[in-house]
Amino acid sequence: QVQLVESGGGLVQAGGSLRLSCAASGGTFSRYALGWFRQSPGKEREFVAAISWNVVRTRYADSVKGRFTISRDNAKNTVYLQMNSLKPEDTAVYYCAADYRGVGAFVGDYWGQGTQVTVSS
Repeated sequence: QVQLVESGGGLVQAGGSLRLSCAASGGTFSRYALGWFRQSPGKEREFVAAISWNVVRTRYADSVKGRFTISRDNAKNTVYLQMNSLKPEDTAVYYCAADYRGVGAFVGDYWGQGTQVTVSS
């Protein structure tokens, strides 16, 4: 089975940047699409971004297009989320996820424990 561990969260001022990392191990994770969800208290889980196993396809939520960039390094078993021009509404717990279905139907089969991102106004 796939194990996912996030890192890189923290506190940042509005307009600043953070880079999240997620280290994957176990199973056949290299053939899974990888991506990110986020969730704030009282809100539904929200899809953020996903990337295919061969790094050909990516998909982003409209709210983060042009600001966030997802990438992966299969040799390092790691997926990244570069977050620029951060806004207070980006504040959430960010979860790394792996999905065998691919980018288009990305819902998550395996999940990390999450990392907190807080953006101050």
